[in-house]
Amino acid sequence: MAEEEGVGGEQQANGADNQPQAGIISQYVKDLSFENPNAPAVFQWQSQPQTDVQVNIGTAMAGDNLHEVALKIDITATATEGIAFRIELLYAGLFALNNVPADQLQPFLLAEAPRILFPFARQIVSQTVQEGGFPPLLLEPIDFHGLFLQRAAQGEAGGDQPGEATGLA
Repeated sequence: MAEEEGVGGEQQANGADNQPQAGIISQYVKDLSFENPNAPAVFQWQSQPQTDVQVNIGTAMAGDNLHEVALKIDITATATEGIAFRIELLYAGLFALNNVPADQLQPFLLAEAPRILFPFARQIVSQTVQEGGFPPLLLEPIDFHGLFLQRAAQGEAGGDQPGEATGLA
């Protein structure tokens, strides 16, 4: 029995080298802009601003087995009197991926990696808006996996490549 455990242990150790591995190397703000174009009048406005939130995902190779995934979040808050504020955030993470099968690369880069990055980007948005003189803006959670599946289905229907990545500068 001891021999079987030794053999199994060696196979597991050798097989572990071929297992898919993903790790986050770093997370960082690439670009952050907050505009309050109507200050100080905006703080006297009576109407409640409506927010338009746009989220995009970009990927780029950053080296051997290194991928940069970036969330671009653009938010404009508009009241009847005009623009209350505008925030643009480009938040990225550097991911090391080893032995990830080609068919799993896009799902990881366009669904799982953004899911990992989003809470940090959400906090930056909330804190920046608050420091701009407004109540904190808490973005709703985003189902990146569901969006990836939806985009993949649309790509199959339209003949596009599902989950095709784009680069963000």
